[in-house]
Amino acid sequence: MANLKTKTQNKQPGKQDHGLPGWVWILIVIGVAAFGYLAIRLTNQRTVSTLPAEMSVSEVAKLDPAEWFFLDVREQSEWNEGHIGWATLIPLGQLEDRQGELPQNQKIVVICRSGNRSAQGRDILLNAGFSEVTSMAGGMNDWISQGLPVVTGP
Repeated sequence: MANLKTKTQNKQPGKQDHGLPGWVWILIVIGVAAFGYLAIRLTNQRTVSTLPAEMSVSEVAKLDPAEWFFLDVREQSEWNEGHIGWATLIPLGQLEDRQGELPQNQKIVVICRSGNRSAQGRDILLNAGFSEVTSMAGGMNDWISQGLPVVTGP
């Protein structure tokens, strides 16, 4: 009891007791800041596809064009040399500006010559909020080498 009296008597006039030590307030502020940072990071995080990042040419060849949107991101001259008959051409450099032409309710497989640009296209679409996007590994080079159907011309 004497200890309690001493603490009460040692209080300086005009100072209020806030109930929690300063170090506890510091921990609370740090916790709130950390939570805010994580909340911002999570809301700005790109969409993660439920599909694998890449599919092989043989897997893509089995996909139903009625259920999948085939997006070719090569240039017009490459497209003219040979493309999948049911694919749509939007060159990679135009993809960000032409996203509105893509279906939101369909799975998308992105195609290019060898698989590099299609991976970039896939990532552009995932960052834009598309959730069902994959790319074709090996690209049209592998498609053609496996003897799969190709259409030439514009």
